[in-house]
Amino acid sequence: MEFSRTKIICTIGPATSSLPMMRSLYNNGMNVVRINMSHASYKFAKSVIDKVNKINSDPKSQHGSIGVLLDTQGPEIRTGDTEVPLDLKVGDEVKLTVRDEVDVETSSIKINYKDLIHSVNPGSKITVDNGLINFQVISKEEDTLLCKVLDGGKLGSKRHVNLPGVRVNLPSITSKDYEDIQFGIKNNVDFIALSFVRNADDLDKLQKILDEKKSPAKIIARIENQEGLDNIHDICKSSWGVMVARGDLGIETSLVDLPNIQRRIMYACAKWGRRSIVATHLLESMISNPTPTRAEVTDIANAIYEGADGIMLSGETGVGKYPKECVNFLKSIAIKTEKFRTLGYESHLVPHSDWQHIGVNAKNLAESIKADGIIAITRTGKTAQYVSNAKPFGIPIFVFTGNRSTYRQLSLVGSSVPHYITGLNNHERTLKKVTKILREYYGSENKTKSLKFIMVSSIFSEEHSDAIQIINI
Repeated sequence: MEFSRTKIICTIGPATSSLPMMRSLYNNGMNVVRINMSHASYKFAKSVIDKVNKINSDPKSQHGSIGVLLDTQGPEIRTGDTEVPLDLKVGDEVKLTVRDEVDVETSSIKINYKDLIHSVNPGSKITVDNGLINFQVISKEEDTLLCKVLDGGKLGSKRHVNLPGVRVNLPSITSKDYEDIQFGIKNNVDFIALSFVRNADDLDKLQKILDEKKSPAKIIARIENQEGLDNIHDICKSSWGVMVARGDLGIETSLVDLPNIQRRIMYACAKWGRRSIVATHLLESMISNPTPTRAEVTDIANAIYEGADGIMLSGETGVGKYPKECVNFLKSIAIKTEKFRTLGYESHLVPHSDWQHIGVNAKNLAESIKADGIIAITRTGKTAQYVSNAKPFGIPIFVFTGNRSTYRQLSLVGSSVPHYITGLNNHERTLKKVTKILREYYGSENKTKSLKFIMVSSIFSEEHSDAIQIINI
């Protein structure tokens, strides 16, 4: 498979939950599976994890280990159950209620957020079902809101509700989230995405849970509202990675400003050296069509120009008709787009350690001597991340580790080509293994050609020293 810097994340759903389909997605370029706990049962999630483990343990799997990302539901507000969908027309007046009584008017729409009435005022906008249905508050009483329908449609049960510009008074980790996180820890997931992150404190709470259970899982902060955007730099500092979750973000903020918001987040990730993921509607049309729109192709390319470590598919692979084709398009677009340099956000990287300086210099040296690759030998994966933060142009980072958890987490580190090897303490034996792997990677046509690499490692340098070396293989 041709080298690509950008990692591909696929949401697993009914369309892709079989072992043959997951294996096919992997062979076509999928690096990480996403389990969306807003919809997945524990039985379903466990079956996905078991299948990932089966693929990862297969000696025929040659494209690195698949990582598992558990995505929490977060403090979501939803409508209640309706026996039949409500047909809402523009101009209709409807009542929204938080009452628990069972005898509310059939025309009323029940909301599960008890502070709803106090959170909005006449003139406020309420958005339902990902922006498809919109209300404007006309007046409010003790337990009901009288609203006018701005954008109509059929409203079914348990539809997602957004209150643009309103700070929702809900815990950052709900009781459901806590149970889901415990499930993820028990099943050794590699990443946990926390939804609706508002500030660094939200992430600290999750990290405390992980530390108590000695879980190595890495935290991905989903940015989905204005408060999270306002605190993006502090959030970056407290997370391992950040997701531009454009679904809710495009509702909670100005939709027309979303491209600028995405760039602000991507810039912050580049500045603080954090993994970055762009998600939602990348190939939305391919849920039902075999080819993407021209706008979708351009959108994906822009995310790659911005330096995204990963790009994520949701409904496209969860319930879509063409999941394999979606992955193929993402891979092909990435390979073509990566022939051009990024927008250069990485030039603003804050080198917060000596190792980050080494990572930047390794990238610069590799590009100046036209190296065939950068070798990073690491236990924790940090060496690879430091080099990845510098965004080497067209140069793979061959990462060698003897830690299984690190190996899987490298699935979301841009430019990395991870390998699991044992016996790192034996330098001579390790170098022989590395040489063999790299020779196989570049193929028999380069059998007689001398290959040049930059090697970054504290393991392979003198005791208590960090080193960059040029080696020829």
